[in-house]
Amino acid sequence: MKILLIGCGGREHAMAWKISESPLVEKLFIAPGNPGMKDLGKLVDILPEDLEGLLGFAKKEAVDLTVVGPEAPLVKGIVDLFRGEGLKIIGPDKKGAVLEGSKAYSKDFMERYGIPRAKSHTTGDYQEGLAIIEQYKCPLVLKADGLAGGKGVLICETRKEAREGLKKILKDRDFGDAGDRVVIEEFLTGVETSVIAFVDGKTIIPMASSRDYKRIGDNDRGLNTGGMGTYSPNEAYTKEVEARVREEILKPTLKGIQQEKMDYRGIIFIGIMITPEGPKVLEYNVRFGDPETQVILARLETDLVEIFQGVEEGTLGDGKIQWKAEKAVCVILASKGYPEAYETGKIIEGLEHADQQTMVFHSGTRMQEGSLVTGGGRVLGVTSVDQTLEKARQRAYRNAEKIYFDGKIHRRDIAG
Repeated sequence: MKILLIGCGGREHAMAWKISESPLVEKLFIAPGNPGMKDLGKLVDILPEDLEGLLGFAKKEAVDLTVVGPEAPLVKGIVDLFRGEGLKIIGPDKKGAVLEGSKAYSKDFMERYGIPRAKSHTTGDYQEGLAIIEQYKCPLVLKADGLAGGKGVLICETRKEAREGLKKILKDRDFGDAGDRVVIEEFLTGVETSVIAFVDGKTIIPMASSRDYKRIGDNDRGLNTGGMGTYSPNEAYTKEVEARVREEILKPTLKGIQQEKMDYRGIIFIGIMITPEGPKVLEYNVRFGDPETQVILARLETDLVEIFQGVEEGTLGDGKIQWKAEKAVCVILASKGYPEAYETGKIIEGLEHADQQTMVFHSGTRMQEGSLVTGGGRVLGVTSVDQTLEKARQRAYRNAEKIYFDGKIHRRDIAG
C-alpha cells in the first residue's frame, strides 16, 4: 500500500512510526513531516491546509489511503474533497469535523443526545457575556468557539479574570475568528482522562486510556498549553468508570453521529473529567490527541494500518485490538516562554543518547544550516515504556535529561 500521512507534529511522528512498522506499507509519504520523520517515509513539501495540493499529489502518486493528523484540514473539508474523487481517507467529513470546529455546536450535540457535560452558555455579545459570568461560581472556564491550536481555553479563578478573559476573546480578538463566540462553562473538578476511539460509522472502539497534563507548570499551575506530557493507562480510569463512559458517553456519541448523518470514519477524541458525580465530557476532538498519541501508540500491539482499513471499510467491529501490558510516559520538552512568546533556532543536542525503550518524537523542530534546531513551542516528546508506570516515568525523565537546547523547560510531575 501507498499511504499519505498529513501533518508535522509529535502526533504525526508517532503515527508515522507506527504506520511504517506495518508489513502492508510499500511506501509512506508524509506532508510536510519534520526532521524526525525523514527515515520513516518520504517527506513532501505540501502544507496540511493546501487541500488541492494534497489531492493532486494523492492522485498523481496513486495513494491507496490518506491519514489526516491535524484538525484544520478536517474542519476545512479534506475528507469530502478526497471521497468526492473516489480516494480513501481516514477522518470525519466536514459535518462530523464541526464537533471540534465549534465548541458551541459540540455543546448542543451533547445536550441533544443526553451526554453528561458541564453547564454552559454560548454568546457572541460582550455585554451579554458579562451578565452570564455573574451567574457562575468561580473558577469558571471560557472557551473560544473555533479552532485555536489548543490554546483557546481560559480557566478564570475570579470574576475579574473572567471579565478580562471575555474581553481578550470577544473584543481584543486574541484568537481571531475562533473567538467570534465564546462558551462560558462551569469549572469541573476531578481527574481528567483522554478517551480516544476508532469510529467506522457503525462501531466505536476505545483505545487504551491516557491522561494529559495541560497546564505549563507543575501541580497544574499556569497557562493552558497543547499538552505538557501524558501517560497510559490512566489509573483513574477504572473498570467502573470505563463501563459508565461506554454507556453514558460512547454509545450516545455514536448514536448522534448516525442521527446527524455524519460520514464519520476516523478518530474521535473525548476529553473527560471524572467528577464525584461520574464522567462528564469536556470536549470533542476529531483526530488523535497530542501528546496522548505518543503513549497510546507506544502500547498498541495490533497493526495500525489494519485498523485503519477496518475504519475506512466499515469493518472495524470484525477484528480485535490488542494492547501491550507495558506502561508508557511522555514528557514534553518545550521552549522557554511557551505557550506565549518564545525563541526558536536553538541547536538541539543529545538525541542519539536515548535508550532503546525510548522514542523521542519531534513536535517542533527544523533543520538550519545542517543542524537540528527548535522550531516551535513544544519541541520534543520523550516517550518511554517499561513494566510499571514508575519505571516508565523514571526512564522518560532520565532520557529527557540527556537532551539539551538553550531554554529547555519541562514539567517534573508527569505521572507523579
